Amino acid sequence: MVGIDAIFYIAILIMSIVIHEVSHGFMAEYFGDNTARNAGRLTLNPLKHLDLFGSIILPAFLILSKAGFLFGWAKPVPYNPDNLSDRKWGTIAVAVAGVSANFLIAIVFGLIIRFSSSFVLPSGFYFITSAIVIVNLALGIFNLIPIPPLDGSKILFSFLPESFSSFIFAYEQYALILLLVFIIFFSGYLYPILAFLFHIATGLAF
Repeated sequence: MVGIDAIFYIAILIMSIVIHEVSHGFMAEYFGDNTARNAGRLTLNPLKHLDLFGSIILPAFLILSKAGFLFGWAKPVPYNPDNLSDRKWGTIAVAVAGVSANFLIAIVFGLIIRFSSSFVLPSGFYFITSAIVIVNLALGIFNLIPIPPLDGSKILFSFLPESFSSFIFAYEQYALILLLVFIIFFSGYLYPILAFLFHIATGLAF
């Protein structure tokens, strides 16, 4: 059963990440940048977005090893901030679009769980819908962390004055190390936030 659960979780994670990335591309296009469309990346076809390690191997390892958290990524949808009609707010909007898409998916499926509570449905229905809510909430929360290349860093950097450019450059050089440290030592602090938002969305205990 663990193997079947892992397949479902990985499939949900992949599609949720794909929607996240495509949302970046559509928002960039709204602000005038067609880079993603020209690269053929404005599609929900997961084969166009999959990263073998980040989308499949790492999530499978985390699930099968019962790591306590799920993490993964796809190939980032490309965009050129120089093409945006408003570089500052366009960059912020592009970053927020991916996170918003994940939270919207979580809200929609959370409402489905709430409104279906009076019906007798197979347990598999609640497993899948709850997994969709959990994965998308986790992606939304995690991507708001202000560490590159996560969306939270793009939002933060957009509000910093140009005098911080050297700080941003130095910060980005250590981004991978900082991200790994956060995942290993601090990701557990996101659990209460995830549990609270899951309860708000579904009415269920996490």
